[in-house]
Amino acid sequence: MPKKAKPNDPITYSKEFFLQKEEIEKRAAELVIANNELAFQNGEKEKRAAELIIANKELAFQNKEKEKRAEELVIANKELVIQNDEKAKRAAELIVANKELIFQNGEKGKRAAELIIANKELIFQNGEKSKRAAELVLANKELVFQNEEKGKRAAELIIANKELAFQNNEKEKRAAELIIANKELVFQNGEKEKRAAELIIANKELVFQNDEKEKRAEELSVAYTKIKKAEEVLKEYIKGLEQMMFMTHHKVRQPVANILGLSHMLEQYIKAPVTLKKLVGYMEISAKDLDTFTKELTVFIGALEKKGKKKTL
Repeated sequence: MPKKAKPNDPITYSKEFFLQKEEIEKRAAELVIANNELAFQNGEKEKRAAELIIANKELAFQNKEKEKRAEELVIANKELVIQNDEKAKRAAELIVANKELIFQNGEKGKRAAELIIANKELIFQNGEKSKRAAELVLANKELVFQNEEKGKRAAELIIANKELAFQNNEKEKRAAELIIANKELVFQNGEKEKRAAELIIANKELVFQNDEKEKRAEELSVAYTKIKKAEEVLKEYIKGLEQMMFMTHHKVRQPVANILGLSHMLEQYIKAPVTLKKLVGYMEISAKDLDTFTKELTVFIGALEKKGKKKTL
């Protein structure tokens, strides 16, 4: 920073000093505003962290629910194996059984379509959640709605299971056209394998979401560390400003008061050269003291700026 030429006029020099003092007061006010802004940001980040914790708990709950669904599918597959053995022993009233199976297939097709729509909705929601952190409240409401929908789906599965139990009792009484029934069961097994594959894909998507949330948590930690460093720099800068205010108050006030007092005395002794010369000498001493302090203040400000830059890097 280039040094300004020292003004020869004491009045001009005093005005320049008062301007510097006003600049220092403005900087102190700006630092207070900056501290308030940092405090607000810290509060917002703590809220975001709390919302992320709630979202992680909700995902863990969903994972448990999907594991339960997978266990139910395994049990259902075992039940189908038992049904195949039973059907090998029976071959009667196949026409009525076929009509019942056609009705069931229609119902299962509807259930499958609903599951596909629900899966697409979940994929869309996950994409939106990864892009947004400010809309967690709306996302939580959406998850509540989805849980209600899943509850309805679970109720429908319970009804379907009861219907299958009823069908098993009916099929125990019938044994006709077994070849066609076996082909239908093979088709149903293929559909259930597809459902299991869809569940595996959904689990992989949840793992990916968890990894993304861990990355977001790491980014928040890094941002928090940077804010801590910035707070330390601001604290040291504020201490430096307080020290500057103290130096200004104690070292500048006396020379300025001396110069003002001597300037009033100059008017009284304007016709006494000897006294006037002494007064001018006193004014020169006060001006030199003021100049020395100004240089010290400039060096102090420069050191404070360098220290702040080192800590922010």
